[in-house]
Amino acid sequence: MSPRDAQRSRVYDAEILVRGMFDRADEFGARTVELHGSQLTLPVERKFASVESVQTYADRVLALNWVRGQWDRSALPVHVRPRAGATAAHYEHDGATLAVPLHAHGKAWALRELVILHELAHHLDPDHSDHAPHGPEFCSRYLELADGIIGPEAALLLRTTMYSCGVRIA
Repeated sequence: MSPRDAQRSRVYDAEILVRGMFDRADEFGARTVELHGSQLTLPVERKFASVESVQTYADRVLALNWVRGQWDRSALPVHVRPRAGATAAHYEHDGATLAVPLHAHGKAWALRELVILHELAHHLDPDHSDHAPHGPEFCSRYLELADGIIGPEAALLLRTTMYSCGVRIA
């Protein structure tokens, strides 16, 4: 049994803020944001059209040399499936399955890179029963994925927002 997931809501709060910044950058075309007095240019976050495109993306992320070199579980394929309901994406450790809701209120909010990388960070956890699902170890993996795949600006924004929300990072 996993330890208590004490910082889950803080991680989600940080992600909601960061996704909102990416959404506004896409909507208004202004990719430069101010972060604690510094100007930061947000990279483009990939969006997906289908479960199949998420599956292709997940397979490609897990096949990256640096991902393979860092996490042994990257050799274990992940299966992506649609999720009934619209509240949240989630990862099922038994079966290595990533479940994504396709639409909520007319939007495919979960078919985006930050959400998929979050779920892949769960997949890559070598000791899932020894750590809280959204504990410091998870956050560190998630940030490494964001840094290496979306870019260091996305990781900096996510890390800073996590710290501001009280999230502990390993």
